Amino acid sequence: MLNSVLDWAGILGTSPEMLGLFVGFGLVVGVLFGFFGMGGSFLVTPALLMLDYPAPVAVGSGMAFVFGTAVIATLKHHDLGQVDYKLGVIMITGTTIGIEAGRASVYYLESLGLAGGIISVAYVVLLGGVGAMVTRDAMKGDGGGGVDHEAADKDLDEYEIPEIAKKIQQTVRIPPMVTLRGDVRVSAWVITAVAFATGLLSGFLGVGGGFIRMPAMIYAIGVPVPVAVGTDLFEIVFSGGLGSYLYGQGGGVDLGIVAPLLFGSALGARIGSAATAVVDSDGIKIYFGGMLLIGAVAVGIGEIGSYIGSPALELLGLVLVIGAAVVVAFAILYTTVTSLRKTQRQGTAMAD
Repeated sequence: MLNSVLDWAGILGTSPEMLGLFVGFGLVVGVLFGFFGMGGSFLVTPALLMLDYPAPVAVGSGMAFVFGTAVIATLKHHDLGQVDYKLGVIMITGTTIGIEAGRASVYYLESLGLAGGIISVAYVVLLGGVGAMVTRDAMKGDGGGGVDHEAADKDLDEYEIPEIAKKIQQTVRIPPMVTLRGDVRVSAWVITAVAFATGLLSGFLGVGGGFIRMPAMIYAIGVPVPVAVGTDLFEIVFSGGLGSYLYGQGGGVDLGIVAPLLFGSALGARIGSAATAVVDSDGIKIYFGGMLLIGAVAVGIGEIGSYIGSPALELLGLVLVIGAAVVVAFAILYTTVTSLRKTQRQGTAMAD
């Protein structure tokens, strides 16, 4: 058995040690993705950059990983009727243009020798900004920064459209106007603008764009939360697939990275999805925000280490990135086990 695993690692061009690292990291990312409906996949690209992979390979392999993970999750949301295919198809146009613009930017910056540094700085700003917002909302207790699992049980017409979305719908009335699930009526140009911005992020940073696109669907377009989550995942399937193909054409997808990541993620996503049934996500969101903030610091430390030629700082940055994700995943698993034990005790007490 061990020999077959080692032979597989050789075929993929990955050492057994790196194979184990990627499977473990994929498992952790899958738990986060399955539980939050986002999160974790945007840690893959900076981790690969800190492992000294070329920027196109780090971004392209990150997108291929996102594509594979999103396919599984989208099928689940399709079964729940939470995917608005009209919205998804309209967004494809803007997403396509955005991804190509982002990809072209990466290869241009790579030719100048600037891609790794600029992408890392963009990650610091993005992870830090989103992390600060999530942590602030979590500490306020208003449910920001993740999927409200209890809210998924509500009918679509019970969701209240955010005020900012109402203002956008009332202000931007440029034809054609389209009606979406949840009786939401909005200009197709608003949808296209949101799609272009998130597609640009996907192509440039190698992320699915979900942690930006999903809030944008809610606050800019005004769709109900479950539809935003399901349609976002459907869009990630497209953006991740297209981005993987485009980067793969230039040799930017390394199967030795993607295959073990997906292997671990497939199991992790199932664990994370199962945990949503027993864990109150509000108690975990502050850890999620903290993970993003630590990730921002870690990428910054790694980039400084690379700039001044300090292997110790580069290693510290990598350890912080992986460690932050592991801590949050462990918190989810620990809370799941604790909740199950508590439920079991209550059931035993009632039986007595």
